[in-house]
Amino acid sequence: MTSETTRTDPATAETETETELNEIRDLAKGARVVLWDFDGPICRLFAGHSAERVADDLASWLEGRGLHRLLTDEERESLDPHVVLRAVDRRHPGSDLVAELEERLTQEELRATASAMPTPYADPLIRTWTAVGARLAIATNNSPRVVREYLASRGLVPCFAPHIYGRTQELNHLKPDPHCINRALNAIGAAPATALMIGDTPSDLHAARAAGVPFLGYARNDHKNKLLRDAGALTVVDSLLPVLRLVRDPRQA
Repeated sequence: MTSETTRTDPATAETETETELNEIRDLAKGARVVLWDFDGPICRLFAGHSAERVADDLASWLEGRGLHRLLTDEERESLDPHVVLRAVDRRHPGSDLVAELEERLTQEELRATASAMPTPYADPLIRTWTAVGARLAIATNNSPRVVREYLASRGLVPCFAPHIYGRTQELNHLKPDPHCINRALNAIGAAPATALMIGDTPSDLHAARAAGVPFLGYARNDHKNKLLRDAGALTVVDSLLPVLRLVRDPRQA
């Protein structure tokens, strides 16, 4: 596990325009509850344990059971384990097959935590937001077991517990469905307008919109930035540093 101060993003607050800083300031100022996606904004879960390989292994496992026709060519080539999992669930909802496949994915995610790379500035931002009185929650498509293990390794569990809402056996509730966001809001007792969702994928954006929650996009590279912008995200940052500075002191960036 790397130090939270290790930089992997090339950008700093100096790359943000005054307009962008004002947008971030408005989002941060109104946030009494901050909902975090996990893989991306908090860490790169598969930084040293390829998600593409995991997806391929899941597809190969299905093929080994004589279920090679269960996935379309597009789903098989997506190299996204959640695409594989959701595809099987759509065809065999609530089955033992889906339960076993989900557990296999969870075990791969658990193995990945050992080499997960913290997102630069995420740890101090989480601690700072907690210190100034914001309530924090996780709303993710990853297993909650994985989230807890990673947070424990960083000493961050007290910042979120007990509000960790991840993948369940009801896979139709994965984002872009707003189910996990609504669970968090209901448990905390917060109105959507008083919350902020931080995510790095269009599914995070769509889930936040469906729940009526303001959204801040995090994009660690140009590709993710374009995906979020094309999906309609209005405010996207390539570093959490300007957010950290604004939470520490809303008068400056």
